[in-house]
Amino acid sequence: MLLRPLRQTSRVATAALSASTRRACAQRSSNVAPSFLRTYAARGAPAAFPTIDTCPSPTCSCAPTPSFPEGFEIDHTTPLNGLMPNHAQQVLICTGKDDWPSKIEDDDNGQNHAAMLRDLIGRRGPYSDPFHNISVLNVSFPPSSSPSSASSPADQEATTTTPKTTSIYLLPDFKYVPSLSSDPNHVKALVKAHLLPEKLHPVHNHSPPAKREALLRDPSYADMLPGGVRDIRNEVIVLICGHGARDQRCGVYGPLLRSEFETRLAEQGQQQQQGPGIEVLKGAAEKAVDLEKKKGVWGARVGLISHIGGHKFAGNVIVYIPPGLKSYDDSDVPHPLAGHGIWYGRVEPKHVEGIVKETIKKGNVIKELFRGGITQGGEILRLPL
Repeated sequence: MLLRPLRQTSRVATAALSASTRRACAQRSSNVAPSFLRTYAARGAPAAFPTIDTCPSPTCSCAPTPSFPEGFEIDHTTPLNGLMPNHAQQVLICTGKDDWPSKIEDDDNGQNHAAMLRDLIGRRGPYSDPFHNISVLNVSFPPSSSPSSASSPADQEATTTTPKTTSIYLLPDFKYVPSLSSDPNHVKALVKAHLLPEKLHPVHNHSPPAKREALLRDPSYADMLPGGVRDIRNEVIVLICGHGARDQRCGVYGPLLRSEFETRLAEQGQQQQQGPGIEVLKGAAEKAVDLEKKKGVWGARVGLISHIGGHKFAGNVIVYIPPGLKSYDDSDVPHPLAGHGIWYGRVEPKHVEGIVKETIKKGNVIKELFRGGITQGGEILRLPL
């Protein structure tokens, strides 16, 4: 079976949209997942990606599947293929926490990186572009530099004037920003250097030149990021929606699936990454474990993320396979899904072993769970109709 990619900037896809749909898209915030547009994923030249129809039955003793009260049932009837929020990139803000307010920009009384990013790329932001959707999420991974914390009134007052620092993952660009402060200039530098598109959608052809220039990526801003940016090459990243403040289904499934993934990955001999990503920023940073520098070695990092859309399809899981990953069986052969993000829905504990063995190790996409996918180059993937 083949997966079918499509570039988000496709003229054909744009022409296929009705006028009302285009207007609706234009009104959407660039940091909130838009409606699930099957049109975007329905066309394009086929590319060979291995698939299997169903997830293999587990050989292990798994945690039981949770049950939910009436009104919060899991939707087991709607076809999942193509039901993935249209996006160009995800920005994961490392918080070191497992849950957040319903609106993540309200965390810490609104003093947080999510709020700052959404002020820039949100609906009313200066860099808003409905045809280049950026999804801003919180993740449970700890940052390389601990965010400021206030334990006394004096500390709280100091915290309001001292920039907070965290770490950022950019996916599917497979980039890691080890240190990003809340200095507005630094946050703007991240947006301009790494989040804006290198080429605008044709709909912007009639915009004023100054507007077009403002919406384009400018690599020169990268020099304003004090901690620099690292490539993620050999670390599989498993993200599970666990945003309980938004929906109890994800709040229940998130921790349950995280524990299951950690257990099954360990059984397969994969090194678990629990600390800060890639490089620990301290005096002896060169002594930190860095999988990027160990040829033939790879590990996995499992975390909870905030709302990504589709609570009724919980558990929602995204598996990012880094571009430098080699085949599990042959270190000279690239992993079949290297540089891809694979979105799964309706994942239960009984599916985790199969996802680890089939998708993470072998590179097979499991059709019955597949919501969609994205390549490092921004192509949206779906199964052919």
